[in-house]
Amino acid sequence: MTLSKRLTDILLALLLVALLAVPFALLLLVLLVTQGRPLFHVAERMKTPDQPFALWKLRSMRPAASDSGVSGGDKAGRITRIGRFLRRTRLDEIPQLYNVLRGDMSFVGPRPPLRLYVERHPSLYAQVLRSRPGLTGLASLSFHRREEALLRDCHSPEQTDAVYSRRCIPRKARLDLIYQARRSLCFDLALIFATGRKVFFNR
Repeated sequence: MTLSKRLTDILLALLLVALLAVPFALLLLVLLVTQGRPLFHVAERMKTPDQPFALWKLRSMRPAASDSGVSGGDKAGRITRIGRFLRRTRLDEIPQLYNVLRGDMSFVGPRPPLRLYVERHPSLYAQVLRSRPGLTGLASLSFHRREEALLRDCHSPEQTDAVYSRRCIPRKARLDLIYQARRSLCFDLALIFATGRKVFFNR
């Protein structure tokens, strides 16, 4: 990660923390009243092929004794009513500003993968994770809806795993590598702007 990219991440994260502090506190209160504890979901993700970190999100699903893999149609019944809103607006990802400030993530980059997929596709992620994982990115913007559609039709953890591994990971990786080859501060800012427009105006 370049110094300019890291400084941009820190400054933007601090600005958003200052702007969102009060609304986020109110959101936590609403979540506490409507769905109780725990308020956060903390999951292992990979920063590099051999370096994990704890990814923070607002909890959007009912807890389960056993929970692994990505979210597909098999987990749809566990998503809470307010959780659907959090996911649609990406408000569940606000706690990842903490990950950005820690240096686990950048604002722009590949979405941080689960360890099992890094171990299953080592050569692919050895290339993809040369970029710091991000809150958003070219793959997130270009493939997110298609990924949701593919996984929505999965009705078992095994089917979700197979579809994600075979149909989602290779396509996302191609986009992540295109970003990696063309990344610049201007490109990052353009992707951040496009993400904001998509969240606020559904475009």
